[in-house]
Amino acid sequence: MNTNNSSDRVTQHLRALAAGAPPGTRLPSVRELMRELRVSPVTVQQALERLRREGVLEARPGQGTFVAEIPAPAAAPADMAWQSIALGPGRAVADGLAALTALAPSRAHLLNIGYLPEDLQATALLGTAAARALRRPGVWGRMPLEGLAELRAWFAEATGGAYAAHEVTICPGTQPANAAAFRALAAAGDAVLVESPTYSGAIAAAQMAGLRVIPVPTDAEGVRPDLLEEAFRRSGARLFYCQPNCANPTGTVLSAARRPEVLDVVVRAGAFLIEDDWAHEFYFDGPQPPLLASAARDGHVVYVRSLTKCASPGLRIGAVCARGAALERLRMARLVDDFFVPGIMQETALQLVTAPAWPRHLRALRTSLRERRDLLAQAVRSRLGTESLPNVPPGGLHLWVQLPRGVSDLEVVRAAARRDVLVSAGRHWFPAEPPGTYLRLSFAAVEADWVGEAVQVLAEAIAASGA
Repeated sequence: MNTNNSSDRVTQHLRALAAGAPPGTRLPSVRELMRELRVSPVTVQQALERLRREGVLEARPGQGTFVAEIPAPAAAPADMAWQSIALGPGRAVADGLAALTALAPSRAHLLNIGYLPEDLQATALLGTAAARALRRPGVWGRMPLEGLAELRAWFAEATGGAYAAHEVTICPGTQPANAAAFRALAAAGDAVLVESPTYSGAIAAAQMAGLRVIPVPTDAEGVRPDLLEEAFRRSGARLFYCQPNCANPTGTVLSAARRPEVLDVVVRAGAFLIEDDWAHEFYFDGPQPPLLASAARDGHVVYVRSLTKCASPGLRIGAVCARGAALERLRMARLVDDFFVPGIMQETALQLVTAPAWPRHLRALRTSLRERRDLLAQAVRSRLGTESLPNVPPGGLHLWVQLPRGVSDLEVVRAAARRDVLVSAGRHWFPAEPPGTYLRLSFAAVEADWVGEAVQVLAEAIAASGA
């Protein structure tokens, strides 16, 4: 007898049985099929295996062969095309911000993070502070919109008297504080002036608020007062976002000579200046310059500061300080966002900053960051050339590296990432077309045993991109 013909005959017989029975029906055993169809066990097994591969039959060890369950037909792909029309044009490009918040693989050398690495975070202090906070009465209750009174007083004292406690509003970090300030102090369609380059999160928040972001060029002394005044005149803006100390990404400090000039320009324009003091605890070289807010008593400066950077990414606590009608508008913007910051978070922050060990943590933190800055700066200048890093910042977390003409920052970032070195493309920190190509390198996570190798990877990526 022809074996193939026999196998086909058994296959057709089993297919017919399966077609006429509901899923889960048990089929005759191999022995029963052999006897009924007068074929060998090999022929039956071949037919059964063929139908199992096709999904017609299902073998259950120790039980037999059954008609397979029929899978439900795949659902048609969802059609989301309608959303493009309903949403209209995009309001913000947050590619740079998304890249900063993405979690990196553990093997990567991190030169792109904007937070402290785990070994520099105040983890032990936070554990103790949180335990104390849990014992505070009312910690899980409703909090005042403006925040915990004792925490507001601490932030006010930290401004050196520039603000009183009643002029402080607690926020879940500086990003929400800046976003609230943009919405509260300007209307959709208005212009907002920003240093160029500046923090990509501020650019995205202003765009999301519907504002027109106008760049004002900076140099080694910070924003240029003459161009700031011209920008106010041309744009009609009444809002200027500024990082006077260790600006992110450049590390620039607004010079002592320019500080009163900038304030005078803002006052003459009848405008507000948002002073983002993000690097307050990260000034290593000499005394930190005074706050702009300390010289502005008439409500022109809105001051923003956070504990997140100097403690831990998970401690989302910051403050926004203002006076007059601006203060009330800021509080209403915060109210719409989330009513209040949870009490457990505020109490933990208060216990942290009033602990005797907190000043020691900050001193040790500044020492470590200074060492890591110097390691990275030395590696950059030795492998990329001194012209790539004309200025080493007196604090902050970042170096601003200039690339040779014709080199693409995005190509360098991608090439370095393929070799597990993560850096940030400079273009994300410009609200308009950048005048050159740059990389932002963060030194917070730098380690001596790999920093030279990582910068060498950048050197090779730059050479390949410019070839």
